[in-house]
Amino acid sequence: QVRLVEAGGGLVQPGGSLRLSCAASGTIFSIYTMGWYRQAPGKQRELIASITSGRIANYTDSVKGRFTISRDNAKRTVYLQMNSLKPGDTAVYYCNRVSPVTFPWGQGTQVTVSS
Repeated sequence: QVRLVEAGGGLVQPGGSLRLSCAASGTIFSIYTMGWYRQAPGKQRELIASITSGRIANYTDSVKGRFTISRDNAKRTVYLQMNSLKPGDTAVYYCNRVSPVTFPWGQGTQVTVSS
């Protein structure tokens, strides 16, 4: 059974940085396009960054130039480096396949940007 475990969130001041990680188990990780999603209070979960098996990355406009997604297939881990954080980035962050059929969702990691 596939399991996704996100980590690295926390409370950070505006302009700060965080690095999130997501470790996958129970699947052939390297073949999938993986993504980072986030869900802010009262809003739907949205895909903000993705990375293909060939390490081609895409970003939603709101994080482009500030966030960087990467992956380590040997460690079955996908990362999200977040710089220049804004209060609007406050959300629970999740990783998953970028596919109509996703893996079971992990617990996510809370990111709070506040002074």
